Amino acid sequence: MGESILHLHFHDCFVNKTAFANNNSARGFEVIDRIKSEVDKVCGRSIVSCVDILIVAAFNSVVALRGPSWQVPLGRRDSTTASRTQANNEGDSNLAPLYQNPSFFDTKYFNNLVTKKGLFHSDQELFSGGQTDNLLNTYSRNPWILSKDFANSMIKMGNIKPLTGNQSQIRVNCLMVN
Repeated sequence: MGESILHLHFHDCFVNKTAFANNNSARGFEVIDRIKSEVDKVCGRSIVSCVDILIVAAFNSVVALRGPSWQVPLGRRDSTTASRTQANNEGDSNLAPLYQNPSFFDTKYFNNLVTKKGLFHSDQELFSGGQTDNLLNTYSRNPWILSKDFANSMIKMGNIKPLTGNQSQIRVNCLMVN
C-alpha cells in the first residue's frame, strides 16, 4: 500500500480522484479517507486537510520502507474542484508494481536501468546514452545521495502550487468538496 500512497502524492491526483483516468484505479484513497475520519474524530472537527494527510501518509510509507525522512511541510488546503481535463488521461491507469521488491526503499530500480533491465520501455529510456545517465549511475551506486535527493524532491513536490483563498478548503470528507 505504501507505493500506492506514494504514487498518489507523486501524481498529485488526490483532489481529482474521480476524474476519468483515476476513477477506480488509484489504490490508497480509501486509506486516506479512513485516516481523515479518525483525525477528525480526535480533533473534534475537520481541521486537517486531506492533502496534508496524504503528504504525511506518503512520508510514513517511505520511512516504513526504510527510506529517507525529511521535514514534512504542512498547512496545505484541499481543492474546491475536481477536473477531468486536468487529470492524466493517457496510458494505463493500473498501478503496476514498479519495483521488484516494493518492501524496501533501495537502489534496485536504478540498478535495473543501468544494467538494461528496466521494467518499462519508458523507464529504460532514462538510461539510453542521454544526459540522465550520469545521475542514474550515481543513484545506482550511492543510496545516500538517492535518499538525500529523494527527500528534497518530496519537499519540493509538497510545495507545488499550494491552494489559497476561495480556491481551497479543509474538506470534511475527502471524497467530495464541502
